[in-house]
Amino acid sequence: MNIMLFHSTHGLTPAVRQAADRLRAAGHEVWTPDLFEGRTFDSVEEGMAHKDRIGKEELLRRAVLAAAPYSERGLVYAGFSLGASVAQTLALGDDKARGLLLLHGTSDIAPNAHVEDLPVQLHVAEPDPFETDDWLSAWYLRMGRIGADVEVYRYAGAGHLYTDPDLPDYDAEAAEATWRVALGFLDALEES
Repeated sequence: MNIMLFHSTHGLTPAVRQAADRLRAAGHEVWTPDLFEGRTFDSVEEGMAHKDRIGKEELLRRAVLAAAPYSERGLVYAGFSLGASVAQTLALGDDKARGLLLLHGTSDIAPNAHVEDLPVQLHVAEPDPFETDDWLSAWYLRMGRIGADVEVYRYAGAGHLYTDPDLPDYDAEAAEATWRVALGFLDALEES
């Protein structure tokens, strides 16, 4: 599969590059756009402040420009937290998207969004301070109404960014379970 993998508010960190390498080792082609242009942050607060300085429209513009040269190939959009939000926005606007892999995050859904059976897989902590139960329930129902085929996996007791081995949120067991299921999802997309 061709995968466009977007980073979290921490920026394009070694953990994101390691995730991309893991996907490549499984036979996928992966791009990791740097929406923060080289900046990385130790805390969510610093990263969010930087994201706010850039602005949502500029962040999405950078993401679209990064994905545009490859979208004809039929991309799987993927991302971590903030990057998942970006990936969701792009996937719902790309009629050639092959799938959407969300790690630790979701996004608002545009009122006019519609997809044809887009495979979507979400992996999120339970509980997650950024992805509350009420929000996730409403998001799941709305995604179904716009035509997405959604699977949700919750990981009890894990921290928000539990797949990042460089953060205090890291949960090795939950991370390995996530990667096992996510790689199966990508393999199934390859076969479809």
